[in-house]
Amino acid sequence: MNQDLDVIIIGWGKGGKTLAGTLARNGQRVAMIEASADMFGGTCINIGCVPTKALIHDAQIRDSVGFDPQYFEHSVKRRDQLTAMMRQKNYAILNELDAVALFTGRASFTGADTVRVSTDTEQIELRAAKIVINTGSLPTVPAITGAQVGGRIHDSTTLQHADLPHHLVVVGGGYVGIEFASMFAHYGSRVTILDRGTRPLKKEDPDVAAEVVSALADAGVKILSAATVTELSAESDRVMVQYQIAGEHFQLNADAVLLALGRTPNTVGLNLAAAGVEVGERGEILVDEYLRTSVEGIYAVGDVNGGPQFTYISLDDYRILADQFLGDGTRRTTDRVAVPNTIFTTPPLARVGLSEEQAREQEYRINVAVKPVSEIAAMPRPKIVGETRGIVKFVVDAVDDQILGAALMHIDSQEVINLVALAMRQSVTASELRDQIFTHPSSTEALNEVLGLLD
Repeated sequence: MNQDLDVIIIGWGKGGKTLAGTLARNGQRVAMIEASADMFGGTCINIGCVPTKALIHDAQIRDSVGFDPQYFEHSVKRRDQLTAMMRQKNYAILNELDAVALFTGRASFTGADTVRVSTDTEQIELRAAKIVINTGSLPTVPAITGAQVGGRIHDSTTLQHADLPHHLVVVGGGYVGIEFASMFAHYGSRVTILDRGTRPLKKEDPDVAAEVVSALADAGVKILSAATVTELSAESDRVMVQYQIAGEHFQLNADAVLLALGRTPNTVGLNLAAAGVEVGERGEILVDEYLRTSVEGIYAVGDVNGGPQFTYISLDDYRILADQFLGDGTRRTTDRVAVPNTIFTTPPLARVGLSEEQAREQEYRINVAVKPVSEIAAMPRPKIVGETRGIVKFVVDAVDDQILGAALMHIDSQEVINLVALAMRQSVTASELRDQIFTHPSSTEALNEVLGLLD
């Protein structure tokens, strides 16, 4: 029993690994536990943000059209080299710190301050005054007959390591499903999305969602809305997908099926009951605004606590705990304002704040500025790079000129949205942002023209 530890961290995600390094450099003894050597560094660099965006980039820049499995194999190889390098670097960053003890094995609670690590050869008991759970989330497996990941039925992790399918069926019209559909279509796969909603991207305004749908259609993606998948039947060379629309039964055959119906907090095997840690209806670990669980000394960061499932939120969770452990303990989740996000379609859709529909539901008096990218004269960069699809939309408070939200679908939108989010956090008005000086030619220049529509 190692009783000299100050903190045990379960899971090597962004929040956990950053916290481990910071605490170790401040004289605390830390144990970092990761279930698999393939996941050193966390989801983002191994199976999430980095590998998928590498594949998306290669799909977008290829100079051929049609189905091209050899090009896909080349892209997969490049991705694997990238993730291996990042995984090695992430391991080295913590391994070189004497105050960090690294364990590869499954962690489970044996009490409120004790954790057992089960490796291939032994079981190790650890004790610490503080324990941080950072185990992330897993793709949700829906309650559909035959919906078991394996063979030709995939989740967002396994599909990245499969052969390029001639025909891919995506079950789910949310962000993950849309992003993967766009990516595989640009590698030449025929893609069909079965979306149980009345329209895909239902959280977006109809005009914004329509731009995404239009870009997907250009890539050959077929979307079937209000489609309920009832059964999947996998065989050696195909998957038969049965679904209903308006009570009528249909079926189609696919080379692969992607189950893209959200993610579930990963608490499997943690034995939270032994520590008394409470969980919510979705399996998330319940935390307060300081990321404290129901048990004193136990905290949860990242996807596992049910918050927004973004790497940069996990990083902000780290900041909150670092302030708890080393600072004055005032930082909290409720301080977060204007958190942006991006779905990497082609071109990418980035958004922050309220949509027009949400603002009206909350009874704001609003002004709306919206314009198709192809019509923004002051934004030549899309024309320069040959990608003029998309839309720029702002929702502004008519009373005080504060920006309530924005949706940007265009080249570089994943970068421009950060400027808009910063403006919102600093209470920069729409008029002030409109009159800023931006470099030329750049995508940022769209703000001058589109916000000028509010005059």
